[in-house]
Amino acid sequence: MKIEEILKSTVPMDNSKKIILNVLYTQNVITENFNELLKPYEISGEQYNVLRILRGQKGNPANMCMIQERMLAKTSNTTRLVDKLLLKDFVTRKVCTENRRKIEVLITQKGLDVLATLDPKVIAHEQFFSKNLNTEEINQLNQLLEKYRNQ
Repeated sequence: MKIEEILKSTVPMDNSKKIILNVLYTQNVITENFNELLKPYEISGEQYNVLRILRGQKGNPANMCMIQERMLAKTSNTTRLVDKLLLKDFVTRKVCTENRRKIEVLITQKGLDVLATLDPKVIAHEQFFSKNLNTEEINQLNQLLEKYRNQ
């Protein structure tokens, strides 16, 4: 369905506006679907992102700055997200022994377990949104989005 039909717009739109509206609308559809997937685990998409970042550390601690740099949503409040994950016992947090101003965060086994449970569901979610595209189209869409975003 075209974006004009979805938005029930009767006003002609130029292509630059259509791109923005398509990207924003698509992002909302994907996010809503992803949030439904996470709901039974009582974590947000941002919390999931933090857990994935920490799992990628392979047992090494991460500091708040490093987590923030790797977040998809750069405006996320990393401290608040880590606090919520602490309450769920998905992460641990301690003060670095060499630099007391530095906070080190590690994923716990419970955090790793929830990610392991979510992994096949996340893969299915990703494949669901790609199912109407062939491999060449997926590669082309990725290239075009990167080209569009990187000014």
